[in-house]
Amino acid sequence: MPKKIKNAPASSPWDSEVRLLAWLATCVSVFSFLFYFQRGDVLLYGDAVAHLNIARRVFDSKTPGLLQLGTVWLPLPHLLMIPFLLSHEMWQRGVGGSIPSMAAYVFGVIGMFRLVRGALTRSVEPTAAARIAAWTAALVFAGNPNLIYMQTTAMGESLYLALFLWAVVYLSEFARGEAKALTKCGLCLAAASLTRYDGWFLAAAMAASVIVLSAQRANSQKSGTPTAIPTTAAVKFVLIAAAAPALWLAYNAIVYRNPLEFANGPYSAKAIERKTQGPGNPGHPGSGNPLLAERYFLKSAEANVAETEWLQRVWILLAAGGIAGAAWTYRRQASASPTLFVPWPLLFLLVPVPFYALSVAYGGVPIFIPAWWPFTHYNVRYGLQLLPAFAVALAILVQLVILAEAWKPRVRLACVLGMFAFVLASYASIWRAGPVLLQEAKINMSTRNQLEAQLAAWLQKLPPDSTLLMYLGDHVGAVQRAGIPLNHVINEGNHRTWRHPMDPQGLWEQALADPSRFADYVVASEGDSVWQAVQGRHLPEVVEIHVTGQARAIVFRAR
Repeated sequence: MPKKIKNAPASSPWDSEVRLLAWLATCVSVFSFLFYFQRGDVLLYGDAVAHLNIARRVFDSKTPGLLQLGTVWLPLPHLLMIPFLLSHEMWQRGVGGSIPSMAAYVFGVIGMFRLVRGALTRSVEPTAAARIAAWTAALVFAGNPNLIYMQTTAMGESLYLALFLWAVVYLSEFARGEAKALTKCGLCLAAASLTRYDGWFLAAAMAASVIVLSAQRANSQKSGTPTAIPTTAAVKFVLIAAAAPALWLAYNAIVYRNPLEFANGPYSAKAIERKTQGPGNPGHPGSGNPLLAERYFLKSAEANVAETEWLQRVWILLAAGGIAGAAWTYRRQASASPTLFVPWPLLFLLVPVPFYALSVAYGGVPIFIPAWWPFTHYNVRYGLQLLPAFAVALAILVQLVILAEAWKPRVRLACVLGMFAFVLASYASIWRAGPVLLQEAKINMSTRNQLEAQLAAWLQKLPPDSTLLMYLGDHVGAVQRAGIPLNHVINEGNHRTWRHPMDPQGLWEQALADPSRFADYVVASEGDSVWQAVQGRHLPEVVEIHVTGQARAIVFRAR
């Protein structure tokens, strides 16, 4: 067991400060949701619509069940949405997907506060400097305009960030003497690993550090440091952290006969990239070049914290200053200073940097930044993963300034106020231009949303008990807008996934072979599998919809 030390966390982590912060975060979450919901921005992201409908079809489908969760996206966000999507209204309007994200935002803000307050003090009760630093980090995190927008949607960023932060919180508390915190850290990692693949990399990094510390147990005990980890505790932690990735690999192996179906299957990022590549399109920026990929990721992180170029550069400088200050402080922890203390677990906040550098370089994951070629928006939201590191780095600088006794009080106050003014200026620049992640959704999804709105208007005119044949991978939003239950739609999710490569007896395949036998109406988008199935059948058209930038969609009467 790690030694109990004097700097153990306070006995009441949910004190008045945390409760106040929770109420403030809840108010921000609710009011921002109402704002974006009223403007119709909650369902702008195509991925958000897809997440909602993956969760919905678990119980609303002609072939319901957990296999409807699919393979590419991890299941936890969808499972958390299901209770709220039982309501037809909350599904159609997208509210059911927003609620888990909003709750995660509140817990993420609390986690940021608790992490910094506990990490930057060695006393039983938090010091004044640690409290100020914790409030700084929490406000920087909670007030970020891009995070505020994303937490109103069904996207997974808010949930993953909360689990990411709490994993670091519990690892930090374990490093400070709380033995049970290591198990809680493992549980957070397991949940994070079922939310985003970032969690797999984070779990591997944390597991490696715990194994190393466990191997050094004898030396740690002799030196009297609190990082000694018993072998049993380390093994338990590693097993918990590895359970989620192992479960997902097993699920893919059993259902799809390929444990890496999510990574190299037909719907994976690599497969999608191969479809878009050609003689004139060799690949996205950073492909095969981890250094360039890292630059694109860091640039996307800058775009999430400021709109103006010079403000973005200052964020990087402040983050570097915070890291340098943390390193200097960590070196002094063995000295007589009772107030300056930065634990090593904070380094894990930088894990997104190597993960996305490798993902962009070798995983087929592109990031497009409006300031750099190809001068557009795509996956800019990945940069939001570095927001916790920015917030903590700024908090460390605030604490260092407050404790700089060699400086005059006026100078220290001016420096702290200057940093707060910088954050306000950065976030104000985002609000003026509009959050870059909202811009990303509008730019990439505008024509698609136009087509789905027009298609939904026609689908609503069909008899309510009609059965549709439709490939939902492209325009499931039209069915959702129209309020048509998914169990009225024969779609690619009705394929029995364990049947490879084809399943002639499957509902989806039978309907494609004879649409008039199984469906009342057929909705085909040019080029998709339904479109190919109706060629030459001379089905009467109900309507043909054209939107610039989208494949035309046709509604046929099947019988």
